[in-house]
Amino acid sequence: MSWIDRVRNALPFMPKRETPDNLWHKCPSCGTMLFTREYEENQSVCPKCQHHGRIGADARFDALFDGGIYTPLPAPQVREDPLKFRDSKRYVDRIKAARAKTGESDALLNASGRIEGFKAVIGVQDFGFLSGTMGLAVGAAFVAGIQAAIADRCPYIIFTSGGGARMQEGIMSLMQMPKTTVAVQQLREAGLPYIVVLTDPTTGGITASYAMLGDVQIAEPGALIGFAGQRVIESTVREKLPEGFQRAEYLLDHGMLDMVVHRHKLRAELARLIAYLCPGVKAA
Repeated sequence: MSWIDRVRNALPFMPKRETPDNLWHKCPSCGTMLFTREYEENQSVCPKCQHHGRIGADARFDALFDGGIYTPLPAPQVREDPLKFRDSKRYVDRIKAARAKTGESDALLNASGRIEGFKAVIGVQDFGFLSGTMGLAVGAAFVAGIQAAIADRCPYIIFTSGGGARMQEGIMSLMQMPKTTVAVQQLREAGLPYIVVLTDPTTGGITASYAMLGDVQIAEPGALIGFAGQRVIESTVREKLPEGFQRAEYLLDHGMLDMVVHRHKLRAELARLIAYLCPGVKAA
């Protein structure tokens, strides 16, 4: 028996303390190690560098609606695998895995409630669900959110985030682009505001459709916003593009956005916009 074994047997060593894997969060921007609980309580914003992390629908609704009180809108029923698609996995298996991971039915969720007393319907895309991609379910949820806003005579606010059209649904996913565009026009014909908040990342067919049709275009700081990726554009135009040219601040400077708003100030800013664009929605 070695000396270390004799010492180990002689001394009453305490059992190894288990440490949860999710106790700490490392900021992807500045590298600061943060307590996960404190990071989430700060709406997933790094207190050191103000990097805005990605958050899901529940966190958005809790932060925006008065007292965290809201009514989720039921998710429309659609065909889940219209093309019977399979690559390395079956599409239905990918959907099941995404639902198990997020606890949600698909990438876009709607809820109704009040923001500083003003009625509003909010839609949130969750990047954690198949990268927030747009398919039949997202298109149907978007239209349902618009219809709920028209019925309640209040604005529709969409938080966009996603990698574009969902490839597993082929042309049917691309058909959601004109479908959502028509829904936005119906909201406008009803005389109600359509407010877009672009979050990281908003790309592809999402950018090419409802993400750029807002009466007011807002973005979170540092959000990646574009259609194609920077390397694809550079190889096409054969020019070196400016650093950060697809980030929110660059787009604001070049007229594609109306404002860039810190996540902690979004609720107050949305209430101010609703009061200006649609003041009557505060009535009970």
